[in-house]
Amino acid sequence: MNEGRREIVQLVFALVGIVFLVKLFFVQVLDNKYAELADGNAILREVEYPFRGLIYDRNNKLIVYNTPEYDLNVVMKDVKNFDSLRFCAVFKLTQEELRAKFKEVKGRKKQYSPFKPMLFLNQLSHVDFARVQDHLDEFPGFYIQARTTRAYQSPSLANALGYVSEISKDNLARDQSGIYKQGDYVGQSGIEAFYEEQLRGKRGVRFKLRNVKGIEKGTFKNGEYDTLSIPGANLYTGIDVDLQQYGEFLMQGKAGSIVAIEPSSGEILSLVSGPSYDPSLLTGRNYSSNFKLISNDTLKPLFNRPLMAQYRPGSIFKIAQAMTALQEKVITPDTRIRCDRSIINCHGAHSNEDLRGAIANSCNPYFHNVLRRMLNKGVVNDPFEDTRVGLAEWNKHILSFGFG
Repeated sequence: MNEGRREIVQLVFALVGIVFLVKLFFVQVLDNKYAELADGNAILREVEYPFRGLIYDRNNKLIVYNTPEYDLNVVMKDVKNFDSLRFCAVFKLTQEELRAKFKEVKGRKKQYSPFKPMLFLNQLSHVDFARVQDHLDEFPGFYIQARTTRAYQSPSLANALGYVSEISKDNLARDQSGIYKQGDYVGQSGIEAFYEEQLRGKRGVRFKLRNVKGIEKGTFKNGEYDTLSIPGANLYTGIDVDLQQYGEFLMQGKAGSIVAIEPSSGEILSLVSGPSYDPSLLTGRNYSSNFKLISNDTLKPLFNRPLMAQYRPGSIFKIAQAMTALQEKVITPDTRIRCDRSIINCHGAHSNEDLRGAIANSCNPYFHNVLRRMLNKGVVNDPFEDTRVGLAEWNKHILSFGFG
């Protein structure tokens, strides 16, 4: 019995030894992965950022698109023989700024690792990139990461569109999805924030070989382990950008808002907030200084007046009143009512107006009398009951407009 157990144990060890030898043969002879690393190459995991979705108006006119920019990343363990003076000269930094950047990178706590790429300088323009790309081999451990930022066809729709910027530390800490990393861009307000999930896309990853000088030597294993990024979905809005630009032209030098709505569908055709700002100011490396400048503007251009301000309905309500009265057939477009100011005051110089004139001049006595006609139609003999029935009908119509 003991002899049989001994043979089983010996057989198990023999099988394990054979498997080990086969694996060793595969690694050393058939698999060139380790041969590549033995030549002094390093595998670098590089994130491939997706293209954020484009934004169009109702007539397929492009409103928001993407433009290339570049980040400078660093793998701290690969930084060797670092010439700080030369680095500052190439990247136009002071020694104090350089020390602050290294301190900031190492202070990222959970995000920091000397073995993985860390964001060092972000949002280098194509001009910056052209200036520094020939000098990167002088600084082992540093490399360029291509990505995109938002660009705008015109300065219209700034408040409605919102803007995109780097995710803040607070928002990153609150993110439960695990989707976002330090340095990622997110929509901060407006359409960009509301449709963030649809617009952002999905990042990919590429594994590249780089030699000790940081020079790229090709893909690792011919891209076998790479995943492609997935671009964000394009967004088609109900906005008419030509109408929007006209509204913004009318609002120049004024504080207020204009909202144009398609009555048949409820689509927003125009959403003007005045004063506004150029959304391109909130992209690029000058975002922080520009945001502070715009935020401190006493006219509050970041305040989205159509959606955030509170205005009394005023004369706008007279349009709903007129449509209700026409529906109830208590007036016609040609009905004339004298602007008698004995009960309720009015403004401007006008007297006997039809409906069109009453709306154009916002005549208070006209619509006061229209309301009285709707509440006292004579459908029942009791005047109090008649008023109650008329008020109920009036209320039903007004609620159908979305008031209340």
